[in-house]
Amino acid sequence: MEFLVLGALEARQGGVLVDVRGMRQQRLLALLLLNAGRVVPMDFLVDELWEDPPPSARPQVHNAIRDLRRVLTASEYRLVTVDVGYRLDVPEDAVDAHRFTRKVREARAAERDGRFAEAIRLLQSAVDLWRGEAFAGIHCPAVTSAAVKLTEQRLTALEDLMALRLKVGETSSLVGELTSLLAEYPLRDSLRRSLMTALCRSGRQADALAVYEEGRRFLADELGLEPSPQLRALQAEILADGPGVHGAATREPAPERPAAGPDRAGRPNCLPHDLTDFTGRVAESALLLEAVARRTAGAPLMVAIDGMGGIGKTTLAVRLAHRVTADFPDGQFFVALDGFDESRPPVPPLQALAALLRADGVGPELIPASLEERSALWRSRLAGRRCLLVLDDAADSAQVRPLLPGAGETLVVVTGRRKLGALDGAVALSLDVLPPGDAVELFARVAGEQRVAHEPARAAEAVALCGRLPLAVRIAATKLRDRPAWSVADLVARLADPERRARCLRTGDRDLMAQLRASYQYLDLAQQRFSRLMSRQPADSFDVDRAAAVTGLSADEAEGFLDVLFENNLIRQVGSALFAFHTLIRDCARALPEPAEPADRPLFPAAA
Repeated sequence: MEFLVLGALEARQGGVLVDVRGMRQQRLLALLLLNAGRVVPMDFLVDELWEDPPPSARPQVHNAIRDLRRVLTASEYRLVTVDVGYRLDVPEDAVDAHRFTRKVREARAAERDGRFAEAIRLLQSAVDLWRGEAFAGIHCPAVTSAAVKLTEQRLTALEDLMALRLKVGETSSLVGELTSLLAEYPLRDSLRRSLMTALCRSGRQADALAVYEEGRRFLADELGLEPSPQLRALQAEILADGPGVHGAATREPAPERPAAGPDRAGRPNCLPHDLTDFTGRVAESALLLEAVARRTAGAPLMVAIDGMGGIGKTTLAVRLAHRVTADFPDGQFFVALDGFDESRPPVPPLQALAALLRADGVGPELIPASLEERSALWRSRLAGRRCLLVLDDAADSAQVRPLLPGAGETLVVVTGRRKLGALDGAVALSLDVLPPGDAVELFARVAGEQRVAHEPARAAEAVALCGRLPLAVRIAATKLRDRPAWSVADLVARLADPERRARCLRTGDRDLMAQLRASYQYLDLAQQRFSRLMSRQPADSFDVDRAAAVTGLSADEAEGFLDVLFENNLIRQVGSALFAFHTLIRDCARALPEPAEPADRPLFPAAA
């Protein structure tokens, strides 16, 4: 069980919301969590829970404690009665506020050691724990005081995070975030200095000075004060175009690039839009940002993201691309390779290269005819540049290789359903389904948070029936959002049956089961038959021996088939020798048509 206080107070068991009923119980739990592991005297509880305690105050506290113990019965934590009061024994990491402060401490230690990328990752994961105001809606003196302190710590962490991102070279990518933060907290001097610096480093000196003037007027009108000495000094340095406002990133600078030729089309940006309701993937994003921050100056870096259909590979790749755009200013390219699409074949490398060259300003008449010549021209145009290239939905490594740069500080992000181990030197990341909490948060952000808040248990059930697959959760939440007459329970009823679930996870332009079926187009008849047989056996997980028993194959043959399904992300490894289907992949495999037996021999003799 974990307790979330950085927002509305919540208790979660295995990611599922546990109902803590009544404001008095919630306030009591908040007071115990603030003093976790320490005795909280009865007199303190009475004074905090009532302005004017009634004669029955102590019995009411006893009753509330009894009800809280029922909430905790499913966990390993204990609510202990002692002579003068009560003690809640929970580890610090069970409370998100303690995780927040620990991550901030670790980030500052990493910054002191010069590990800036690690410090940024820790600070970002710390501030991402916040879901709203600390202890929102709970009003008693001790809790209010703690909430104020936590809020100040959050703002300081945000200021440190913005300053560190500036330190490692981010500029224009920060302007929007800093503008939003400063609108919310106009008195935060550090945020104003960071925004002025980011604008100035983006070549927007006039805008930076306008931010200073806006802050000066706000301070004078609201508080009768002048800007701080630090803010005035920054303004003076901007006016003087001093070197301090043009600070470089802390990593080694890239070598000078040759000037672009007359046929180059400036700085093309072909990235799709980023999702405003992007949810979760904190650890995965941190790993990728760390890899980008530690790249070798002047050399390409390749990131390969794999996972089953609908797992969110493209969403994460586009999110990463937008986060690091400022580090790759010489062009941002995106190619949909259509490796897994039932309606059309994969895009040939010859065609993909033509699209990339045209996007980079090469006239159609100048694009060579052969694959080798197009690949060589593409590599020569990337040499000496800092570009970003997203190759989305690759069928396999062979489709990708002709599109890769040879020199220059280009970041290449490849996504695909198959594992892309043949791309030597790539930073590999395999995506799994969302954790329960993130899946419910995504569901609520799409369907409407207020609507979902009325049925939290049903929301958790809905995302579980979607297998916590991001695309399935998004489609289901969209269905609910667009049907005001439905309750979450109505949606759950449609998701509970596999046939109705398949219909429910389909919209006018998206069919989840069709997308999942596309993963089977690269399997031969025997591999499809093996997948279908294994999907119909009743166990949640299985090993090689069980696969052999179900299909009639030898253990070695069964292991070979399991390897193929695993490499195609059609099964997941849930233990050192155990495999399992995702719920929706199992549905899809069961619906596969029965392949015809070859005339000369059955596919699986012993299981036919």
